[in-house]
Amino acid sequence: MYVLVIIAVLIAGFVGYFAGSATTGYATVTEFKTVVSPTTITYYPAVAVSPEKIRAAWIYVGPIGDLGWSYMHDLGRRVVESLFKQWLETTYYEAVSEAELLSRIDELVRAGYTVIFTTSFEFMEKTYEAAKKYPNVMFFHCSGYMRWDNMGTYFADLYQVYYLNGLMAGALTKTGKIGYVAAFTIPEVIRHINAFAIGAKEVGEQLGKNIEVYVVEIGAWFAPDKAVDAARYLVDVVGVDVIAFTEDSSAIVEYAQEQYKRGKEVYVFSHYGPMYEFGPDVVVSGQLVRWEVIYADILTKIRSGVLNPLNLRNVDYWYLLNTGAVELGAHVFENGTVMMVNPKFVPKLREVVVKDRLAGDKISVFDLVMRRYEQMRRAPILQALQFSALTHELENLTYVDIGGKERLYLVSTEFDPFIGPLDGWCKYTGTYAFTEYCKKSDKVSIPAGVRLGHADLWNMDWFVSWVKYLGGR
Repeated sequence: MYVLVIIAVLIAGFVGYFAGSATTGYATVTEFKTVVSPTTITYYPAVAVSPEKIRAAWIYVGPIGDLGWSYMHDLGRRVVESLFKQWLETTYYEAVSEAELLSRIDELVRAGYTVIFTTSFEFMEKTYEAAKKYPNVMFFHCSGYMRWDNMGTYFADLYQVYYLNGLMAGALTKTGKIGYVAAFTIPEVIRHINAFAIGAKEVGEQLGKNIEVYVVEIGAWFAPDKAVDAARYLVDVVGVDVIAFTEDSSAIVEYAQEQYKRGKEVYVFSHYGPMYEFGPDVVVSGQLVRWEVIYADILTKIRSGVLNPLNLRNVDYWYLLNTGAVELGAHVFENGTVMMVNPKFVPKLREVVVKDRLAGDKISVFDLVMRRYEQMRRAPILQALQFSALTHELENLTYVDIGGKERLYLVSTEFDPFIGPLDGWCKYTGTYAFTEYCKKSDKVSIPAGVRLGHADLWNMDWFVSWVKYLGGR
């Protein structure tokens, strides 16, 4: 009798295995058991076999012509589509609202797509819902924190590059008043604003400037008209002469270029995509993201069987400068090389000399930018820790003591903008706060030498003290 039970269960298991392979591209065996005695149960764990072909889909919150966030995600899609053309087929939906997301996912699953990337923070909860509905489909959500067996998360963060932009802003501002147009003041954007402000103050205060960063929130990721209105307010009313932003168009760059033609100098740092061509006289530098670095890693790991619909619960990419997924610059030439700093501004940045607060030597701002850039890129072992939620807590360890003559082994980068002393004020407090700092107080004080960890950065809900929040417009 026991033999018959075993045979029946094995047949059922193999039927499930091949059915899963036929419908999803993944040969998935759900967990089953065989009864070999009244008191002994043997479990056969679920397994997944890598697919020969992958059909992957991307869902964008904005139009792919926005020149910012969605444009760069789609550029990443096109890179991997071309690179892996023998086994990868891709498609995308653009300008998708949160309300439309689930219906779009339903359409993609019905069409046979088994890997789906959802690329906006507000897509998080509905992606999580879809992951539970479709357990044999792999979901990857960008910029969120909710995960499931078949749902991972990923992000390429720009805070280090914003800090480098801030160093240049501190050198170039004449008034000490610097503007920032923010889509939303969520932790991601707060982190970028703070890094930018830290860089600006590091240089500006040495030059006798009272650095203040004024933030206007526009409540949209892609809203060119609102972005320009906010920039105009910052320039005409507040009196800023340098602007950075988080809004997925070139509108602020074009506004600054128009101001320049009228005889008013307002310098800008482009956001996410290469925007130099829209403001060659005003774009100093910017931030570039290479989502293809993450997409290539995810897709090759799926293809080789490393990632499957059963093991994504701790997959959480947190890629920084050291990985190549983010870059300093505002323009990419046809041969793929990057213009890190607009040549127009290099002489001025070389003329301004400050003291490196770490090394203690005198150095031009341009050379300081390049030095910090290299300091935040060098970390050979760090990338291995940036793939999983299980190892994020190790990312802020600058060194580990391994004994012997080598003694200290570099783990993280030797420099990071978020090393104390830092003082700030909480944007969100009490039950609305994300960090322990702001759950307990409305002020933040990071002691000298303390380096903020992944959780502190990811949940950042406070501004450094020289950031002035002006509300929404």
